Amino acid sequence: MARKVPGNTPANVAAQRKAVALKYEAERDLAPKVIAKGRGHVAEHILETAQKNSVPVYQDKTLVNMLMALEIDREIPPELYKAIAEVMAYVYKIDKSHGQIAAAKRLAAQRRRNSFF
Repeated sequence: MARKVPGNTPANVAAQRKAVALKYEAERDLAPKVIAKGRGHVAEHILETAQKNSVPVYQDKTLVNMLMALEIDREIPPELYKAIAEVMAYVYKIDKSHGQIAAAKRLAAQRRRNSFF
């Protein structure tokens, strides 16, 4: 009889998933802090919360593994500054494009309102 080997089923992939949430307030923090981290269902919850709140998600397996080693509410160490700067640049780019889209939608709505008069 052949032995079943678990593969990349959706359940196995979800159980292996990891997620780390960072927070950075430039006026208050010296560096970004880990505010949540987890595997499996916890990771899924972190990702769902990010999606519901329109928080961009950056995927990097190596970086998430390094961040998983940090304690909650601790600033990232200087060794990770460069990698986190790349994440922040990505988030800035996403936020900027979303801002431009939102501004275009507001302008289009304003034009529609004005066209009725």
